[in-house]
Amino acid sequence: MTVTDPETLVGLGDDDETELRHRRWARDRELRAPRSPQQLSTADFLTLGNAVCGFLAIYSITTGVLMPHITGESHSPNRHSAATAVTLLLIGAMCDLFDGLVARKLRSSALGAELDNLADLISFGIAPAYFVAVWGIVSPDSKQQLSALIALTVLLAVVLRLARFSAVKMRPGVFQGMPCPMGAMTVIAIVLLDPPQLLGLAMIFGVAYLMVSRIEYPKPQGLLATATLCWIVVSIGCLAAWAAGLPGGDTLMHIGAIAQITLAAMAPLLVIRRKVGQKVGDVRARRAESRN
Repeated sequence: MTVTDPETLVGLGDDDETELRHRRWARDRELRAPRSPQQLSTADFLTLGNAVCGFLAIYSITTGVLMPHITGESHSPNRHSAATAVTLLLIGAMCDLFDGLVARKLRSSALGAELDNLADLISFGIAPAYFVAVWGIVSPDSKQQLSALIALTVLLAVVLRLARFSAVKMRPGVFQGMPCPMGAMTVIAIVLLDPPQLLGLAMIFGVAYLMVSRIEYPKPQGLLATATLCWIVVSIGCLAAWAAGLPGGDTLMHIGAIAQITLAAMAPLLVIRRKVGQKVGDVRARRAESRN
C-alpha cells in the first residue's frame, strides 16, 4: 500500500486511517495541553511584560514627580514622567489583553492564571494606588492622609477583585465587577484631570466600589477587543501630544480622561436602566393580568 498524502489521509485503508487520526488527535492534545510549571509559554512572556510595565510606571512617577517635589526641585508635576508612566500602564493593559488571546490560540502554561493575577496586582492595583498617594502628596490642596486611605481602598478592591475572579465561576463572556485594567485607567484619568481633591477622591472611591460590585461587564472579545485596542492606541497618542506640549495637547488629554470616566460609568447606568425597565415591565404585566 502506498501512502500518497498522509496529511489528508489519501491512499490509506480504514485501519490505517483510524490509527493516523488517533495519532493526530493525541498530537493536538499534547500541543494544546498546558506546559509544566517549569516552562513558560508565549502568553506568559506577555504577562511578565505587563508586570514590568507596572513596575516601570511606579519608578517613573517616583523619579519624575515625587522625588523632585520632595527635594524642592520642582513645584509642578513633570508631565513627561506622568505621561510615560500612564503610557507604560496602557502598554501593560495591551499585554493583558493579548496574553489571554494568545493563551487560547497557543499552548498555555500551568503558571498562566497565577502569573496573570500577580501581574495585574502590580500594574492595576499597586501602580494606580501609588498614583493616588503621590497625587495627595504633590497636590497644592494636599490631603495626604485621606489620599493614602483612598489609595489603600483601591489596592484592596483590586486584591478582592482578583481573588473573586479566581474563586467564582461566571457565565461565559462577562466579568463580575469592573475589570482591573479599566478600573486602573479610570483612577488614573481622574488623577490626570486634577479635580478638587475631595471630589476626585470621592470619584476614585466610587471606582473602587465598582470593581468589587456585582455589576456585570462584558469581556473584551471580538469587536470589543479591537475597540479596546484602538482606544489604548488613541489614548497613548493623546498622552504623547500632552507630554510634548503640542497645541491642543491639554485639550486632548482632558477629552481622553473624561471619555475614560464616561465609559466606566456607562455600565452601572445601563444596569440600572435595565432593572428599571424590568420592574416597569413586571408592573405592566400584572396590570394586564388584573384587567383580564
